[in-house]
Amino acid sequence: MRYNETKIKELQDKATQIRRLIIEMLAEAGSGHPGGSLSSTDLVTALFFSVLRHDPKNPKWPLRDRFHMSKGHCCPLWYAVLADSGYFPKEKLMTLRKFGSLLQGHPDTRTPGIEVASGSLGQGLSVALGMSLAAKIDTLDYRVYVLLGDGEIQEGNIWEAAMAASHFHCNNICAILDYNGFQIDGKTCDIMNLEPMVAKWQAFGWHAIEINGHDMKQIMAAYAQAQDIKEQPTIIIAHTIKGKGVSFMENVCDFHGRAPTKDEAAQALKELS
Repeated sequence: MRYNETKIKELQDKATQIRRLIIEMLAEAGSGHPGGSLSSTDLVTALFFSVLRHDPKNPKWPLRDRFHMSKGHCCPLWYAVLADSGYFPKEKLMTLRKFGSLLQGHPDTRTPGIEVASGSLGQGLSVALGMSLAAKIDTLDYRVYVLLGDGEIQEGNIWEAAMAASHFHCNNICAILDYNGFQIDGKTCDIMNLEPMVAKWQAFGWHAIEINGHDMKQIMAAYAQAQDIKEQPTIIIAHTIKGKGVSFMENVCDFHGRAPTKDEAAQALKELS
């Protein structure tokens, strides 16, 4: 995977645009989850606009790479990226969480580009594992990417899937951990300490890459490295900031699941201009 300074700048600018869409959607809906959506924006933006093999005009293309958002409450990010990629008109973003909308509060397969519904935390890595094994059975070379939340990996199902992915040498899986240090009730280190994070995943047989999840160069290098791993699944442990990009949301637990007011949205959009 090759990239240059121009491409890095393009991805950084795209991530800012995606963050603006997230704020606008949530303010219009009056509910939703800004914190984790904003913290993982750089990771998902780089994936969709420079790494993932996909075709918005042919969402069921058999050789497409698969993406699954295990922490489904952060779907405003997913919706914004899908709309910007051309899966559906951007005007639909303003229908988030409204009755009859294609864009529900958690991902739904009615939304173009979404493979599997999500929202029940802890299940996404198992979904990715199934996709990975299907590729091996069908002898297809697509890759599977799954976004995990740090609070979410307190779920036991995650570790069952991690053990199985290593056992079956699922080198076509790349998990991405949005390690922002917060969950709905507070800091992850207070609720259930996750360290030593790298050593845990390595002990389960994964290739672990630790990065700054807001450094686009590091993100792109990590995705490139993951593609070169031949015998193991890979996890990118991305240290991020909850609410990244909006000063009054950063590392504020209240914005895990509270949408900005109209005035707060105006201030956020000013900061993201």
